[in-house]
Amino acid sequence: MTAIAQDFSQVCRQWRQFRKLSQLELALAANVSQRHVSWLETGRSKPSREMVIRLSEAMDVPLRERNSLLKAAGFNAIYSESRLEDPGMASVLDAVERMLSHHEPLPALVVDRLWNIKRMNRAGELMLGLGGDLAALQKEIGFGDELNIALLSVHPEGLRRYIANWNELGPTFARRLRVEAAASGDPAVQSLFARMIELADQGGDATPAIHDLQPVLPLVLEVGDLRLKLFSVISTLGTPQDVTADELRIESFYPADTQTAAFFESMQQGD
Repeated sequence: MTAIAQDFSQVCRQWRQFRKLSQLELALAANVSQRHVSWLETGRSKPSREMVIRLSEAMDVPLRERNSLLKAAGFNAIYSESRLEDPGMASVLDAVERMLSHHEPLPALVVDRLWNIKRMNRAGELMLGLGGDLAALQKEIGFGDELNIALLSVHPEGLRRYIANWNELGPTFARRLRVEAAASGDPAVQSLFARMIELADQGGDATPAIHDLQPVLPLVLEVGDLRLKLFSVISTLGTPQDVTADELRIESFYPADTQTAAFFESMQQGD
């Protein structure tokens, strides 16, 4: 949804349809009349800045796209976009570092909207480096300056070589990327995700098995004689008011069997 290239009525309707809301459902969620929603979507009425924000909240539009909606309606963006290292983000960075530290000896990563890794703990470095030197691998498969966990996972010469259950994980991961690409109004994001989806789809149209379903689909890594089985929990910051804070995700990995738990425990004891 490229809000800057379209007017507010078009983008508002696209977001409502993307969220699978009727005009009545959106009106109820935003505490406005269905007629007013209809007039906004046809361009018969122009929204106030407060109405843009109210509708954005009702549709759970990310802060970056709320800024785009505001611009499409003729208003200035109101949500700042800080660097993680900026003084104003000190409390957020401290919380993130605490989460990473407290999750040791298990892996944890902090990623942005592009899946670039902004921070990781020592166990995270260990997990990603199981297949060899991480810096050399990054250079070999043509990454930019930042390590991207999604590209690293889907690239045939990256971690994908060690994902034993890729035929199950691949289609699920590709669907997640398609959803995120569809929700993004940034052509750069859509282009990058299209590249990752193409890489994820290489090797056939495998689909997840529908028999013997488990509570979660684990990530199974096999490197030599080592076999690790993990699942992850993804956390976000509550009530963000900054675009960077809104887009941060902390992915914490947990062992799915006793062998994996013992491996990471032994790595900590070996320090």
